[in-house]
Amino acid sequence: MLGAALAALYQLACAASIADIQGNAFVSPLKGQTVENVTGIVTVKTTSGFWVQGEPSKDIRVSSGLLVYTTSKTILASVTPGDMISVSGTVTEYRSSSNPTYLYATELGSPKNITVLAQNNTVAALVLGGRKGRAPPTQLMSALDAGHDGWLAVPNNQSLVSVADNTLQPKRYGLDFWASLDGQLVTIKSPVANGFQNSYGEFWVHGDWPLTGENSRGGLSITFGPKGIPDANPESVIVGSPADGTKLPKPAMGMQFEDITGVITYQFGFWYIVPLTTPVMTVAPSSVIPQSKIVPKHDKCTFTFGDYNVRPQRSSHMGAVANHIANFLHTPDMMFVQEIQDNSGSSDDGTVIANVTLTNLVAAIASAGNATAPYAFVEIAPENDMDGGQPGGNIRTAYLYDSAKFSLVQGSPAGGALDATAPVLDADGKLSLTYNPGRIDPTNAAWDASRKPLVAVWETPSGARVLTINLHLTSKGGSSSSQGDARPPLNGGVEQRVAQVQVVADFVKSVLALDPRANVVVAGDCNEYAQTRAVFAPLAGLLVELDAAAGVPPAERYTYVYDQNAQQLDHAFVSPALAARGGLRVEHVHVNSWAATESARASDHDPSVGRVRIC
Repeated sequence: MLGAALAALYQLACAASIADIQGNAFVSPLKGQTVENVTGIVTVKTTSGFWVQGEPSKDIRVSSGLLVYTTSKTILASVTPGDMISVSGTVTEYRSSSNPTYLYATELGSPKNITVLAQNNTVAALVLGGRKGRAPPTQLMSALDAGHDGWLAVPNNQSLVSVADNTLQPKRYGLDFWASLDGQLVTIKSPVANGFQNSYGEFWVHGDWPLTGENSRGGLSITFGPKGIPDANPESVIVGSPADGTKLPKPAMGMQFEDITGVITYQFGFWYIVPLTTPVMTVAPSSVIPQSKIVPKHDKCTFTFGDYNVRPQRSSHMGAVANHIANFLHTPDMMFVQEIQDNSGSSDDGTVIANVTLTNLVAAIASAGNATAPYAFVEIAPENDMDGGQPGGNIRTAYLYDSAKFSLVQGSPAGGALDATAPVLDADGKLSLTYNPGRIDPTNAAWDASRKPLVAVWETPSGARVLTINLHLTSKGGSSSSQGDARPPLNGGVEQRVAQVQVVADFVKSVLALDPRANVVVAGDCNEYAQTRAVFAPLAGLLVELDAAAGVPPAERYTYVYDQNAQQLDHAFVSPALAARGGLRVEHVHVNSWAATESARASDHDPSVGRVRIC
């Protein structure tokens, strides 16, 4: 018995290679074990440890790099990049910030018995991209993202990578590809930024390798991939803080850089490259942002509308928003706007009305466009602190409109915060509402702590009518990262958004039941991608998505950039009667996502402008 115990202890303490520690799965086969005399060459050193690299494995699933974690200044001072060392320690799986949605990262903890065996060694970085380098897969993120909607499937969080611990398939899945390089020194050929930096100054890049969803600016858009499965864009990686302490540049979508060399590691929910030094920009994207090609027409049958989540109206941004609407959208006949704050802004003082905010906005638009007649506006003030957003801000949806071309259909009172409007036919047999404007089922639990849709029926001087619904669905707060442990990733608020779209769909059904040829335009910030089909399923067959009907290329359908993805959160839908008339157009005007710097943006959303024929 004693001999067997000693043999087991000896086995736990025996030497292991870096490849043995990494293994061919997400979790190390030696997790929790003490290993001795692990040899490798130090490639990169930071204040929280250093990476060592051993002999490359012939198995592409197995990394030859490893992080030795330590904050000991004595230990860090004892090694230098280029040193071949021997080190002992405990194999650990570490989850940064103890966030349960993050993956575990394999590392060697509690290092000891460090011996420098040789100095001034070099390690050839593995080339990613270019003519002969390895390339990541371009569609699927994880084998656990089951279902036709893949990583956007609902319900989500059905499995955990850390529990399944599947053998890596780096040629097929993005998580597996980057995991197979954990701790390894790599060079990314000709990287291009996907967008602005995050709050830590880091930014996403893709390299010179095959891409899907590449848009005209050089970013990667969420699209449908082969077999109709949403594309997760796994071919991107975050550039983290340089190992030498230099500061990262401030990127913009499409900015190009010299090759980046560094080590691959997992932290804060994503795969990173820790560069040896700060990346060097080679090409900056154009600073010229095109205006919309859609210009309002003066004929009685054309309805041109804009859609813009303008973000809380800080005085510094009010003029920029006004300039966008006047000079980039060309002052459409009507604007669907979201996140309009009350008159006192973020002060939680009980103020709910936003007439001053809206008056200032329409005056600024008129000034920016040299208009003689400013927009009129329509709002319904919410109950205090009941619609979500910044406490005290009381954000709401509103309409700005050209009163020479449209007026609210008369005969019904304006609704209040809790008044549910319903479609009716007036004495002339034309579509109207019991409250105009009104809110859709505002006491329904689907709208708890969220903005209620603002609906109105409008009439032109010639008698044509159109019903509009302005949406701002509940936020995605609480979502997990696309490269996290939970698969499919947590999509915060998705169940509530499904319920909200169902309420809207039921309302539209009641409209079309009264008037099957009704002109209906539904637009706004939906806080969801079109590829999350479970959310928009209630509208399928009921309304027509304007982007698809107008033939906008899939990669150009984006109004927002977050993490590695250019994505469409803002949507417009039209009724079958409008779609049947043809002449549909829509553009997303990238005044914010193509801005020169993040601080130059007026909003984190891009506005859109559309055109339909209403008679």
